[in-house]
Amino acid sequence: MPGFRGAYTAGSTNWLTDDAELPATSDVDIMAVLAEPSEVGGRHKFLHHGVLLEVSYLRQGQFQSPAKILSDYHLAPSFRTTKVMFDPLGFLAPLFAEVSRDFAKRYWVRRRVAHARDKLLGFLHSVDGEAAFPDQIVACLFAAGVTTHILLVAGLKNPTVRARYQAVRELVTAYEYSEFHETLLSLLGATRISREQAARHLTTLTDVFDAARTAIKSPFPFASDVSDHGRAMAIDGTLELIEQGYHREAMFWVGVTHSRCQKILSSDAPGRLTESFKDSYHELAGDLGLPTAAAVSRRSAEIRRILPRVCDLAETITAANPEIEDGG
Repeated sequence: MPGFRGAYTAGSTNWLTDDAELPATSDVDIMAVLAEPSEVGGRHKFLHHGVLLEVSYLRQGQFQSPAKILSDYHLAPSFRTTKVMFDPLGFLAPLFAEVSRDFAKRYWVRRRVAHARDKLLGFLHSVDGEAAFPDQIVACLFAAGVTTHILLVAGLKNPTVRARYQAVRELVTAYEYSEFHETLLSLLGATRISREQAARHLTTLTDVFDAARTAIKSPFPFASDVSDHGRAMAIDGTLELIEQGYHREAMFWVGVTHSRCQKILSSDAPGRLTESFKDSYHELAGDLGLPTAAAVSRRSAEIRRILPRVCDLAETITAANPEIEDGG
């Protein structure tokens, strides 16, 4: 590939022990570093010897210094635990060593918490009443979802995507703030979701997902998630969460994925966006407390109101975390 400079592993598999078995509902994230911007920002899923790989493409400029990585709450956790796969120019290995050394310094933890907070505010800013309804809901759900990342970053945990609410539940329980998990679920709109409701919404999502993955033609940034290879995580992985008792936590990915499928069908196959699919989506939005654009706006305001409490708890966790060191 022109401009290919190196590659390293990322994501949840970095946090597994060397002898752990990769779950069937997980993929292996690989970051490919490119000098040229042509593929930057893209993601592709594919099978290699029976293992599902997801390759993302990053610009070499993002790796100019350890400080740039240490400030980025997406990049830094993977670099702390990464396996450098290919480093022909020899620039990744020294960065890995420096980032790993300073990752737990208090100054950099606070910088990453601030980065996550700013990401949340960006999602809130993108909740536009003029946008398509699924786009409004996705922006609102991701704003709510980044509250979990703020806390996970403070706890030096992996800011995972699909299972973020499960991960943050374990974190706040460990720090004896388990009641705050209910606050986070309220921002998601899932506090009163029953296991039966979650299972029903997953069943309806499965149908619309299968319609969308065969209809998709446009280059959506999330296309790899709504694909044949993405089905194991989107559907099977969510079912796994529900069966483990994390049915309320599973509603984040159900809501995001169903919204994306609605967007795909309305764009690429409007004739396949049946009344049944529309009705099931509006039922989902209603159960999450987001039946209208006005409700989305109110939820966004509530997320903004609660954000200082989330950041205060992040600071409390940072102060109590025995892994975090003074300095920067």
